[in-house]
Amino acid sequence: MSTYEARLAALRAQLKKEQLDGFVVPICDEHMSEYVGDYAQRLGWLTGFGGSAGSAVVLSEEAAIFTDGRYTLQVREQVDGKHWQYVGVPQTSIADWLKGHAPAGARIGYDAWVHTKGWVESATKALAAKGAELVAVKSNPIDRVWAEQPQKSVAKLIVHDTQYAGQSSAEKRAAVAEWLTANNLDSTVISALDSVAWLLNVRGSDVSNTPVALSFVVAHADGTADLFVAPEKIDDAVRAHLGNAVRLRDPSEFVPDLRSMKDKRIAVDPDRAVAAIFGALQAGGAHIIEARDPTILPKAVKNPIEQSGHRAAQARDGAALSRFLHWMRETAYKGELNELSAAARLRAFREDTGMLKDLSFDTISATGPNGAHCHYKVDESTNRAIEPNSIYLVDSGGQYLDGTTDVTRTIWVGPGAPTAEMKDRFTRVLKGHIALACAVFPEGTRGAQLDTMARASLWQAGLDYAHGTGHGVGSFLAVHEGPQRIVKYAGGQAGSDEPLQAGMILSNEPGYYKQGEYGIRIENLVLVEDRAIVGAEGRYLGFETLTFAPIDKTLVDVSLLNSDELRWWNDYHAKVLEVVGPQLGGAALAWTQEACAPLAAA
Repeated sequence: MSTYEARLAALRAQLKKEQLDGFVVPICDEHMSEYVGDYAQRLGWLTGFGGSAGSAVVLSEEAAIFTDGRYTLQVREQVDGKHWQYVGVPQTSIADWLKGHAPAGARIGYDAWVHTKGWVESATKALAAKGAELVAVKSNPIDRVWAEQPQKSVAKLIVHDTQYAGQSSAEKRAAVAEWLTANNLDSTVISALDSVAWLLNVRGSDVSNTPVALSFVVAHADGTADLFVAPEKIDDAVRAHLGNAVRLRDPSEFVPDLRSMKDKRIAVDPDRAVAAIFGALQAGGAHIIEARDPTILPKAVKNPIEQSGHRAAQARDGAALSRFLHWMRETAYKGELNELSAAARLRAFREDTGMLKDLSFDTISATGPNGAHCHYKVDESTNRAIEPNSIYLVDSGGQYLDGTTDVTRTIWVGPGAPTAEMKDRFTRVLKGHIALACAVFPEGTRGAQLDTMARASLWQAGLDYAHGTGHGVGSFLAVHEGPQRIVKYAGGQAGSDEPLQAGMILSNEPGYYKQGEYGIRIENLVLVEDRAIVGAEGRYLGFETLTFAPIDKTLVDVSLLNSDELRWWNDYHAKVLEVVGPQLGGAALAWTQEACAPLAAA
């Protein structure tokens, strides 16, 4: 019996002990985080799946794993199809699958600390149609059978200085208090880890690649707040920074505190707070008002200090990436590198800046067919040699005190030439990237309205990609930050209806993936800014490109670019040289100068 087969059997045995006929397992923690601490990697432990988004349902006789289009290939390679059905979302929801597969009268368990209230309601309704019920467990049954489950991190919080944040915690808490007062509310529960970090100007290291600390905040209309955090995580510097207006509370007091709010009007974000929080407030007799976390939009709209910090971080990061791209050009064609060694070298170039705090996510270092996995994660078992005459895709980023970076470059590894098909696909992705970079749009435009611009050239050839075109990015925070997104419109999909505002940062990352052969993606970060137009009737916006590093001209079919696209290419690379050139020297500078030479006359 394999390790994962044994784990599945152990979970089923535990469910039988608890008189449950099934259990739902998401990748999630008590804060609805995208990236979670090791202790909360329950889906990975159970199935072997290494992606950052997915869920599973285990019944007595069958089991299913749910992933979106980013992981269609990966889930089949990592999760044994003999024991798991592969289900695509959003085409099929967990609730719909349960409706079709749960036996009549079944008791399906769930952990209220890792699901939203909305999910609980939809799953309850679906199961009721089968005469089955959804049952909240007192403790997660996976935790009962996971013998070597990691403990929660006890790393110290650190102060995020106002010189980087651009606004004090007191000012931020005052703004939240003003919002509470204006809406006749007493308090709001802040449970998203990046929201807590942003509101209090603190950071941590409890989640890989995301500088946050495990904690909850209840912010009040008088500008004070209660921070529920393990006491061993607080030192004198953080205590002095927080001051008397932020009361330090033990995490064990969080639920009792929620239950003590009888008759209080408490705002809770239904998309970012787990069902258990709603349950505790309801049990205590609070009046619950569902409203978006009041820190979400201010966090997304970067202030001038944060914008300036991002520019500095992107310039520093772009120089490190340019050094790496030069190194790859000089080294990769020899056939001595692999995905892991290339990723390690790129990290070293970032570390050489002396300012890197962490990567912003696990580097996607992918060659050949591995590049066709949109969110590929290399490890010892998948590590592939970077062979001559192949495409190599690297999606990476760094965490710096002044900003978070995320950039993708796709390069041709010689010494031969890429195929006509490869150049065609790369150039169509490039055309989409340029179209979005040059977009001008009226105030109130949603990211979903711009998404087609990035896909149009691919669509003309009957091609597409199965991921969003753009996501928000934090300031020394989460590399994936809402609420804004550039994504195909789907009713109710998170971020698709969010108007873009000046100050928001997003990625611009169209791609193309040919299963079994290669992947292509070109990604820069962009800042939404006001666009002055003579005679404009109303306010218009556009994008300032923040990321600067050469794009590989070897893969470009110049004949597919029009004069405006050529002009963008030449202007962009002139700016790359202006931004990163002064940080380079010797052979790296010489290579970058050549890489940034005009592609052709516009």
